[in-house]
Amino acid sequence: MKPKLRLAVLASGSGTNLQSLIDQSQQGKLDVEIVLVISNNPQSGALERAASAGIKNLCINHRNFPQRQDFDRAVVTALQQAKTDLVALAGFMRIISKVFLEAFPQRIINIHPALLPAFPGLHVQKKALEYGARFSGCTVHLVDDDVDTGPIILQAVVPIHSNDTESTLAARILEQEHKIYPQAIQWFAEGRIIIQGRSVTVSGARSADVALINPACE
Repeated sequence: MKPKLRLAVLASGSGTNLQSLIDQSQQGKLDVEIVLVISNNPQSGALERAASAGIKNLCINHRNFPQRQDFDRAVVTALQQAKTDLVALAGFMRIISKVFLEAFPQRIINIHPALLPAFPGLHVQKKALEYGARFSGCTVHLVDDDVDTGPIILQAVVPIHSNDTESTLAARILEQEHKIYPQAIQWFAEGRIIIQGRSVTVSGARSADVALINPACE
């Protein structure tokens, strides 16, 4: 039997995407073993979720390190000790340095609550609403040394309603995050991700062929 992908998750906040990965792993829908959860925030809900699931968890507080690279080295050491195959960022509010990238080349992924390359960074629902965008969504992408600029693996599109607020839009996007992040990780576990420069293809995956129009044509 092929060994399961050894997955580590880094999170700074409540850990809802982590919980989705835990649930699907426990249900046998993901061929992964979550070997470690790391947070830079001692108050992170992700640490509590990991502990409740019996997953090894560790707080490495970035405030205890004078340089970004020193923090990243500590995180990399913990990941290597856990024999990590793939690193998933799930609301991890730190910019990754080359120290981290060189330790796990093309093996760090992130979920972002917007349709990249539009609206990188923070407060993305607010930006989309203020811009008057008709669609938003979420993106799973490889991590590089800039903010939300790595090659795109998978995206989900969410229409923006005329009465949307930041919170209502964020809630609908989060539902899709919980679908596409586990899917992208499963593709990694199956060895189906093919990376060529900025192009990422998934062996055997079907392309979507439905056009979305918002507001709907009459």
